[in-house]
Amino acid sequence: MQITTPDIGVDKATVAEILVKVGDTISVDDSIILLESDKASVEVPSTSAGVVKSILVNLGDEVAEGAVLIELEAEAATAVEAVATTQPEAAVAPVQANTAPVVEEKTSTPAATATVVEVQVPDIGVDKALVGEILVQVGDEIDVDQSIVVVESDKATVEVPSTIAGTVESISIQVGDSVKEGVVILTVKTVSSVAQVTAEPAKVAAPQVAESKPAEVAAQVASAPAGAVEIAVPDLGVDKAAVAEILVAVGDTVEKDQSIIVVESDKATVEVPSTIAGVIKAIHVALGQNVSEGIALVTIEAEGQAPTPVAKVETAKATAPTQAAAKVQQSAPVVATTNDVDKLTKEQSAANSKVYAGPAVRKLARELGVVLSEVKASGPHERLMKEDLVAYVKTRLTAPQVAPVAQAVAQVSGLPKLPDFTAFGGTEEKVMTRLQQVSVPQLSLNNFIPQVTQFDAADISELEAWRNDLKGNFKKEGISLTIMAFIIKAVAHLLKEERDFAGHLADDGKSVLLRNEIHMGIAVATPDGLTVPVLRHPDQKSIKQIAVELGVLGQKARDKKLSPKDLQGANFTITSLGSIGGTAFTPLVNWPQVAILGISPATMQPVWNGEGFDPKLMLPLSLSYDHRVINGADAARFTNKLTKLLADIRSLLL
Repeated sequence: MQITTPDIGVDKATVAEILVKVGDTISVDDSIILLESDKASVEVPSTSAGVVKSILVNLGDEVAEGAVLIELEAEAATAVEAVATTQPEAAVAPVQANTAPVVEEKTSTPAATATVVEVQVPDIGVDKALVGEILVQVGDEIDVDQSIVVVESDKATVEVPSTIAGTVESISIQVGDSVKEGVVILTVKTVSSVAQVTAEPAKVAAPQVAESKPAEVAAQVASAPAGAVEIAVPDLGVDKAAVAEILVAVGDTVEKDQSIIVVESDKATVEVPSTIAGVIKAIHVALGQNVSEGIALVTIEAEGQAPTPVAKVETAKATAPTQAAAKVQQSAPVVATTNDVDKLTKEQSAANSKVYAGPAVRKLARELGVVLSEVKASGPHERLMKEDLVAYVKTRLTAPQVAPVAQAVAQVSGLPKLPDFTAFGGTEEKVMTRLQQVSVPQLSLNNFIPQVTQFDAADISELEAWRNDLKGNFKKEGISLTIMAFIIKAVAHLLKEERDFAGHLADDGKSVLLRNEIHMGIAVATPDGLTVPVLRHPDQKSIKQIAVELGVLGQKARDKKLSPKDLQGANFTITSLGSIGGTAFTPLVNWPQVAILGISPATMQPVWNGEGFDPKLMLPLSLSYDHRVINGADAARFTNKLTKLLADIRSLLL
C-alpha cells in the first residue's frame, strides 16, 4: 500500500523531515513526513495503518501532489473488511449526505407526519477524528446549524452543526469514538409534510445539476480578466492569528502566488499568497489586527478589467451550490463570537491559546472571563470540557477572597501603572514585535520560579584545536561546524546521567516527572526577537548530524518558517551569546523546564599548572536552575562534569 502526497496547496514542496523509519508501526493520521514550501510547513498524515515497508523520498527532495512517499504493509485487513460488512450504511452515507437527509419514510402519509432524520458527520478535512464532546442529549430540541458534537484530530477541533431542526431521538456515538465522513451522529425527530419531504431532494439536487454552470463560468473567468477580486484569509489551522506584516501597498502590481500578508499565531508564521495577478486597490487589515479564515485582506483588480467578467463572477457566486452556503452558515457563529465583549486581557488570551479546548468552551470562557490555563482538564488528551469550566467557576464563587489573588496571578505582571513622563520630556512609543509580545506571559512565569545560577568555566583549548582541524572538510560539504555542536553533544550525554535536569516539577509539587527522551531547545536570535526551536534526540546523533540540523533550524528561525512542531517538547535549553561579548549572565529557566545552560564567549586566560601559567581557551558556563527541583550541590556537580567532558571530548566514547 502506497501513501502519496495529498493536495498541499502549492505545486511543489520540499521534504524537510522524515518522521518515521522502515519497520515502524503507524496508525491512521500519524504524521509521516514534514513538507515545506516558501509559504508554510505541513505534516502529511498516513491514510492507513500498518508497518513501514520502504521510504521512497529523501530529505531535500521536491514532491508534488500524488508523489509516493512511503510504502506500507497494511495490518488487520480482515478487521477492516469486517467493519465494512457490518456497517454498509456508513459507506453509502457520504453520498446521501451530499444529496438530502436520510428520511426513514417509505409510504405517503397525510399532510403532517413525524419524520426521523439521520444527521451524519460532514467532510471534516481528515479521514478520521475522535469525538471530543457531545453537546446535546436525547430529548433536546435543536435548531438548524446548532452545534451538536465536537470532533477533533491532531490537526484541528471542529464543531459539527445540525442540518435539521427537531427533537434528538437517539445518539449513535460516544465520547472517544473514532468517526469519519458519513458516520451517523444522531437521529432527529421532526414534523413535516409529505410534500415538503418529497420536494426536498429536488431542491438539493437542483444545484448539483447546475454545478457545471458555475464551473463553466469559472473557466471563462480564468481565461478572461477577473476584475476586482478580494483575497481572503485561508485556513490557517488556528481560530485566530495576528497580521504581523503587510508586504504590499495600494497601487502595487503583484503576481499570482506572490506573498502579500504575513500572519502570526503563537505557534507559527504563515505568508498568505495572492491568488491572482493584478494591482492592489485596497488593503482591509492593519498591523496587529486579529484575523480568521474568510476575512478579506486586500482587493486586487486584474489587469485589463472588463465589466462583463465582473458580472459573470457575481453570477457564479449567486448560483453556487448549497454546500458553499452551508459552509458560510457554519462559519457564521465564528464571526459572531468576534463581536462578543472580550473580558480577558491580551496576556490572558495568549495563555488561553496554549490550552487544548474546543471553540464552544473557549467562547464560554471568554464570556465568563476565565483563564483556561487555570482550569484542570478532565477530557481525553487533557482536553478542557464545559463541565470543567462550570466546576471551576462554581469553586471560584464559593471560595472566599480567592478570586482577587487568582486574578493577580493570571495577569502575571502585578506591576503598578507607569507614571506620567510629560514633565520629563515625554515619550515615544515603539511597538514590540509579535514574537516579543507573545513571549511576555511566558517570561513572566519566572516570577514564580526560585531560580539560582551556577557559574563555571571549561578548558576547550584541545576541543577548539580539533574543531579547527575538522571544519575545513565540513565547509567543503556546506556544513558550518561551530563549538555549539560539541557542547550540545556533551550536554545530551550528561543529561542521560543527570535526569533531574531534563525533568519537570509535577503540578502537586510532590514529585519530579523524568522524561524518557531528550529534546533540546536551542535559542536563536532573530530580527524580531529570541525564538527557541527544538533539536530532537541529540544524544542519538553524531556531531556532524547535530551541526547540519543546527544550520537548518537557525535558517528556518530567521526566515520565519518554523512549524509549531519545531517549537514544542523541549526539556532542556541552551542559549549562547556567541561572540557578542560579556563574561557571564543569568539565563531565565524556560518553564516547564527546570534548567537552562548559558554560554558566553570563550577567552584566552592564564591557567596555573602547578609550576607556571599556561595560556588556555576558557569557556564560561552559566547554569540556571529551579531550586525546588535541583540542589546547589547537584548543579555544581553537573557543571563540573560538563567541564571535564568539554576538556576531553574523547571521554564520551568510554
